[in-house]
Amino acid sequence: MPKNLLIVESPAKAKTINKYLGSDFQVLASYGHVRDLVPKEGAVDPDAGFAMRYELIDKNQRHVEAIAKAAKGAEALYLATDPDREGEAISWHIEEILKQRKLIGDKPVHRVVFTEITPRAIKEAIASPRKVASALVDAQQARRALDYLVGFNLSPVLWRKVQRGLSAGRVQSPALRMIVEREEEIEAFVAREYWTIEAELAHPTQSFSARLVKLNGKKFEQFDLTDGQSAEAARQRLLAAAGGKLDVADVQSKERKRRPAPPFITSTLQQ
Repeated sequence: MPKNLLIVESPAKAKTINKYLGSDFQVLASYGHVRDLVPKEGAVDPDAGFAMRYELIDKNQRHVEAIAKAAKGAEALYLATDPDREGEAISWHIEEILKQRKLIGDKPVHRVVFTEITPRAIKEAIASPRKVASALVDAQQARRALDYLVGFNLSPVLWRKVQRGLSAGRVQSPALRMIVEREEEIEAFVAREYWTIEAELAHPTQSFSARLVKLNGKKFEQFDLTDGQSAEAARQRLLAAAGGKLDVADVQSKERKRRPAPPFITSTLQQ
């Protein structure tokens, strides 16, 4: 009988990893989340420190029972769910369920993470276990609590006041507000005419352009020239003052570093 029980999320991963670890390990899958908030009012209680009430997810009940049965006879438990806050929360839920059923006792519980399904990566992860990271679990629970508190409370208001079937959410509602506020700014925008002055300069080695930044001894602001007549008058003054020649007053040389754009993630790829 295998001495160690290792839990992953995906059944496909479980089958592959089982081949890598041999007879000392039994590898089972949780099939994703095993518990979720109870689907009714009071699942999150802000007046009690945001206490959260969970229940087993029906479709994964049999997978939890299989894990519990295997844990009863195992000497050590390895939680190898995905290396993110959701995976961390799944590991925490599994450990809590087994504790409630008194199936852990003094057995060691290890959290192992890996980013590739190879014999080397799996064995290195098992050789360097850690505890379940409470900060990651807290982050996932905060997200889930906000999803519940915002959606559960605001969606029914939308049904009553606007239309049934609409939903509010932790992300979509603030995002919608940002879009509306930006649209209001666009609608309130009043176009104003302004002019700029640029010179195309010829040089024996290289031609280049220069933009006017100072006029009449002061910094040239965007709305200093608001019509063609004033712009033409300024141009004529500049031409007369230059006499067909401009002197270089200052040359500045700076070193700049340009970093490549970071790799896409799902959200930036969809933008």
